[in-house]
Amino acid sequence: MLALRLTRTAHLAVHLRRLLVALASAGTGFLLLCALGHALSHPDAPGASALRLAWCAAPLAAAVYLAVAVARTDPGTRPRSGLSAIGLGPGRLMAVSATTTALSAALGSVAALLAFLYLRGSLTGRPPSDRVAADALAVGQSLPAPAVLTLLVLAPALASAAVAHTLRPRDPRPTTATAPRGYGRFGAYGWGKARETFGAYGRFGARTAVADAAGSRAVAGPAGSRAAGAMGVPPLERSREWGRVGAGGALQTQASDPRPSPSADGATQTLDAAPPAPAPAPAPAPADATPAAHPEPTPRPHNTTALPWGIAVLTAGLTVETYTGNATGAPTPGTAPSAGVLIGWALTALGLALAGPGLTHLCGRLLQAARPGALRLLAGRVLMEESHRIGRPLGVVAAVAAAAYVTATVYDGDGPAFGPLGTLGAVLVAGCTVATLLTAAVEARHARADTTGALLRLGAPPATLRAAAAVRAAALLALFGPLVLVVAVLAALPLDS
Repeated sequence: MLALRLTRTAHLAVHLRRLLVALASAGTGFLLLCALGHALSHPDAPGASALRLAWCAAPLAAAVYLAVAVARTDPGTRPRSGLSAIGLGPGRLMAVSATTTALSAALGSVAALLAFLYLRGSLTGRPPSDRVAADALAVGQSLPAPAVLTLLVLAPALASAAVAHTLRPRDPRPTTATAPRGYGRFGAYGWGKARETFGAYGRFGARTAVADAAGSRAVAGPAGSRAAGAMGVPPLERSREWGRVGAGGALQTQASDPRPSPSADGATQTLDAAPPAPAPAPAPAPADATPAAHPEPTPRPHNTTALPWGIAVLTAGLTVETYTGNATGAPTPGTAPSAGVLIGWALTALGLALAGPGLTHLCGRLLQAARPGALRLLAGRVLMEESHRIGRPLGVVAAVAAAAYVTATVYDGDGPAFGPLGTLGAVLVAGCTVATLLTAAVEARHARADTTGALLRLGAPPATLRAAAAVRAAALLALFGPLVLVVAVLAALPLDS
């Protein structure tokens, strides 16, 4: 019920993005139902029907990817202060996001079912005149309800599960300055600030005086050390430091040391003479503070770590495509490409998606090379900070552009193998990937809204910010354009032979 209310009271832009998710789900569901119709019309060719169903994985993955990007930019499910008091903690907000995504995708699946039934004549009673459409729609045959329900539920279920996995509550990652993980006392495993040395518990009188919680008076000597232990100070904390600086600024030695240290005024001062001033207690966190349900990912200092893996997977995908093309040759119009081509393109798209953040980060570094000015420095820094948000969508768009080039080269304008259904699948994949990239750009713009406002308050002209955005777009186009062309040419060579 809460998901329905949040959906109804959302802004127009949010409704448009959810409508895109519904349209993607509708197109995917329609293609899945057409694959089922082809299997019902051609029971003697299960291989061709299975291949058609396998090629539906591309638009299904694109629709799920778009649903995740839309859920990340949904302002209705962002964590706010005070929501935990009414039962809207991080897990509940994640559940609301997953439910909203499931509702949008389910609406698209219902629309796909209605369109499929209308085209096959089940609602109007008039069968289609096109023979190809009749074969794909299984005209005159009864549809198995379990198979139809399974295919229609596939897109909402996968989209909802992907959103729940992406927006799940996570603990903040430790910073790079954190000490290496090690084993503490008695095998306790955790993040320790310092290692314990041998005999830490055997030292006597390491800190012989501590101040109590009210700061009333100090106790000294071995008895004071035992009293401090009784007051709740752990023995490890009393024995970690051999000496410390007191309130007067002089080094205080432990009480068991027979040599006193001179203070600033020439007098001797020990721990039992001047206890250290108690440190102020940290301010308590507000009661209505709510941890982030899907916290914004912090800028990672090493976004190029996945670049070698992406290059390796991309090379593997091109190798599979080359081997399949040399073995089977170029596909003729009217036939679907083989499963090897599908696997090769899946690996190629995965490799480009993995290498996208590293390439974007590298593009930002190249912009700042050779004594950059304010414009190039600003554009490069923004690219480095946003590489983890827009890098993967850029890689996926590059893979789709390369696939479109290969399709236009191999078929020589004859069209995709599946005719209108292939065109629908290509438009669906291209539209979902471009919409995902635009949604990621909107998310990145919202994330740097505070920085943009600070620059405007400092006197930066808006024309400079627009020029920096143009420089970023030109730099990305200059890097990813040749990459798309090289990948497309390498993938099309074995298919043309």
